[in-house]
Amino acid sequence: QVQLVESGGGLVQAGGSVRLACAASARASSNYHMGWFRQAPGKEREFLAAISSSGLTTTYADSVKGRFTISRDHAESMVYLQMNSLKPEDTAVYYCAADFIWRPPNMDYWGKGTLVTVSS
Repeated sequence: QVQLVESGGGLVQAGGSVRLACAASARASSNYHMGWFRQAPGKEREFLAAISSSGLTTTYADSVKGRFTISRDHAESMVYLQMNSLKPEDTAVYYCAADFIWRPPNMDYWGKGTLVTVSS
């Protein structure tokens, strides 16, 4: 079973930065490709970024390219999403996800999410 637990959400001012973290179970820590998604109130879930199991390949949604950076630390079984220049429209619940097959934005396993609120 793959378990994912997000952290790092909270209230941040527009223009600020936040780093989200996702703690992955040992099974997912090095063998699974990982991704970040978000869902704003009243909107569909949106793909943000994905990183391959090796960490060598990343892909981003155009909407966050240049502002968000995904990374992973195999030793700590962690995946991160660094978010810079935040805007009120970035307010959403952010989810970590994992899949054994590289096929973003499709993912099989999901965390419960962490809320990020960006104030203007």
